[in-house]
Amino acid sequence: MALRNSVDLARHADAWGYRRIWVAEHHNMPGVASAVPAILIAHLAEATKRLRVGSGGVMLPNHAPLAIAEQFGMLESLHPGRIDLGIGRAPGTDRITASALRRSAQAGADDFPQQFAELRAFFEDSFPDGHPYQQVHATVARGATPAIWLLGSSGYSAQVAGILGLPFAFAHHFSAENTLPALELYRKCFEPSDVLDEPYAMVGVAVLVADTEEEARFQHGSSRLSMLRLRTGRPGPLPSPQEAAEYQLTPRDKLVVGSATGSHVVGNPEQVTAGLDDLLERTGADELIVTTTMYRHEDRLHSFELLAGLADLKAGLTEATTAGP
Repeated sequence: MALRNSVDLARHADAWGYRRIWVAEHHNMPGVASAVPAILIAHLAEATKRLRVGSGGVMLPNHAPLAIAEQFGMLESLHPGRIDLGIGRAPGTDRITASALRRSAQAGADDFPQQFAELRAFFEDSFPDGHPYQQVHATVARGATPAIWLLGSSGYSAQVAGILGLPFAFAHHFSAENTLPALELYRKCFEPSDVLDEPYAMVGVAVLVADTEEEARFQHGSSRLSMLRLRTGRPGPLPSPQEAAEYQLTPRDKLVVGSATGSHVVGNPEQVTAGLDDLLERTGADELIVTTTMYRHEDRLHSFELLAGLADLKAGLTEATTAGP
């Protein structure tokens, strides 16, 4: 059901004028169905006509760079000009699951620079003489390089993206305290490249819009309780807003929830407009990518429809999903 709902959401987002839709990579999480972005991206791209479709992101330490180049080269060949390859360096899961994915305890975030260089070399078929992979060619990726983004929730990827002259997407929705420092570092380190002449920053933000503030706050209870369970080591399927309303939060729970969801923009259309305008002003973001977690698919669709109608923001809005319920 979650995957069918994600395809349906993509079709609606395409019709409502959103710019792109991204899906994340998460493993061993009972509330998230998006474990293999490339497969889901293929379905979303086939179901839409105009939207750019991409990963938000592929966790590179979990994969061989050649495999990612072949997957996304094929996607770009099938849907030219519509594929984004967002790359992250976190595992997207726990340590044991990461080990099961990689089959090696040695591979990890520290290998990211080398892996990322290999990925780009496979796309460009540009390994230098004497390199072990000089004779290895990602045939399907030749001439089919998707738009490559670096993703981050700290300063590391911001600095790398700036030095390489690549677009950068920051996860404000779960690392709000690092947003402004990371964006400042990205812009400070930016060097023009054959990809960008100037920095281009996207900010990921959790948004929930309803007809009234009361309804929005009620629906947001699902996210609040879900994040509490995740942050306290008890992840599970998304709870209903009614279950969340009946849950008795301890003082410590309230602190955890506030820390996890304090950056979320929740309310009626006027309140959300004000909140996103403030975020744009504070960050100077070129684009916002929005994630919305709601228990009922119909309510999630309505939130995105309301958001699409906010004319002052429409030009810079993007939709993101993690194939949740």
